Amino acid sequence: MKNNFTLRLLLTVFVFASGALAQSGGELRFVLHSEPKTFNPVLMEDDSSESIRYMTGGVLIRVNRQTQQPTPELAQSWKVSKDGRTISFELRPDLRFSDGTPFSADDVAFTMKQLMDPALHSPTGDMFRSSQGQMQVNVSSPTRVSITFSAPIADSVKSFDQVAIMSAKSPQKEMAVLGPFYVAEDKPGAYIILKRNPYYWKHDAQGRQLPYFNSVRLDILQSQDTEILRLVHGQIDFINSLSPDYYDKLEAENPALVHDAGVSLDSEFMWFNQVPGAPIPNYKKAWFASTNFRRAISEAINRPDMARIVFKGHAQPAVGVVSPANKFWFNSQLRPHPFDQKSALARLRQAGFVFQDGTLKDRDSHAVEFSIVTNANKNRERLATLIQQDLAGIGIKINVVTLDFPSLIDRMTNSYNYEACLLGFVNDDLDPNSEMNVWLSSSENHQWDPKQKTPATPWEAEIDKLMREQASTLDQNKRKKYYDKVQQIVWEQEPFIYLINHDALSAVSPTLQNVHPTILRPQVYWNIDELSLNQQLARNR
Repeated sequence: MKNNFTLRLLLTVFVFASGALAQSGGELRFVLHSEPKTFNPVLMEDDSSESIRYMTGGVLIRVNRQTQQPTPELAQSWKVSKDGRTISFELRPDLRFSDGTPFSADDVAFTMKQLMDPALHSPTGDMFRSSQGQMQVNVSSPTRVSITFSAPIADSVKSFDQVAIMSAKSPQKEMAVLGPFYVAEDKPGAYIILKRNPYYWKHDAQGRQLPYFNSVRLDILQSQDTEILRLVHGQIDFINSLSPDYYDKLEAENPALVHDAGVSLDSEFMWFNQVPGAPIPNYKKAWFASTNFRRAISEAINRPDMARIVFKGHAQPAVGVVSPANKFWFNSQLRPHPFDQKSALARLRQAGFVFQDGTLKDRDSHAVEFSIVTNANKNRERLATLIQQDLAGIGIKINVVTLDFPSLIDRMTNSYNYEACLLGFVNDDLDPNSEMNVWLSSSENHQWDPKQKTPATPWEAEIDKLMREQASTLDQNKRKKYYDKVQQIVWEQEPFIYLINHDALSAVSPTLQNVHPTILRPQVYWNIDELSLNQQLARNR
């Protein structure tokens, strides 16, 4: 009897302690560095919009950011056909969108048709475009739906992690969501408020409905200086991506705040504008279209210095398309381009350039000078300054232009009024299918020359072919072979000049519980429906 009583007491204490560790209520607060471009999950491609999608969008399958394995969400089970063309889902019954509209297989069908609509050209839909044929959706009951593609989709299961299901019937359209939160208020340029979805289907081990937080406040703020001050003063709960300077400073003052998850999937890179109709001189377009010119620029840049000076050792020189953190898909035969300005000048001479009296000129005596645009980001500004200094060593004058993010996006996607751009890739998927919207020449994110009707170069045509081949075979070894070749071509042609892969650095307030930062985006809040406040520590915030 005594042992039974002790067991019951321990169980009671455990349940009480678990409840105390995950108190419901309160507001989670953090910062977005730019205004989301859209709340439509089908059209999202920028980091801030994707953050909103992750917190509000309900998906059929979620990739666990720790295990990197698919887990059931709106779909309680699924089955992929032997030929890899069809995936069938068994949906959870009796679920509702945030406005109370019932969820059914019709909503999955509606979302997939939106996703694959050529008129919308969804960046997310590119992951499923392994061929030119049509997709078919069959709804056999309110909880059963099958999707058939015209060709096999390799590892299609994980791709559904980024497909937020929209309602086919709700009057709120894309604002009706199935995730833990919904957008309740949007004050452009200032903040976004998310509220707890009253119909969210998940519950914790004690049967309490998730998420624990009542709301999420997202302040729109470009300055990480101010963001750091807000964290230190308890005004926000975490910083999802931390600069190396502030990481080291916070580590010295309060090591419990910071987390280094190791080298991330993300990269910093630059590219030249090769859009035929761009408002830049034709002789510069000729430079930028030259492989020798791009390779020479790459060899003239000191990547180890970038990792050491800008990122304080929390980075390493990038090889190319894939970070070494992506262990299976990384082409281990490739190495970072070496810093070799003699080789760079030799390549330039092959392309008709002349280096004389400290100035590089093309065959028509135009001095080589161009501008690099980037956003208001200290690390990128420092990277641009180092590039400016390095390229001066081979006689090239660089002008650095810093823009606010909306203006930069407008130049990249609308006016094409820029010469070179320095930015970063934010990767939240290990599989190459997630990069179809970058490498297909017809894609909007084929940034150096987007939305091509036909491939502009033979090597781009070859990448198109290889990307579609890897996406349509079920043999992982064949996919690896195809994607290794894509990495080789990009390494040789350098449409993107990859600079560094930085570590996944973050900072988290001790008031936040159940936080397990990972290298996969979103590093800190990937389990946002399970995050909670330590009420005792949070009282004074």
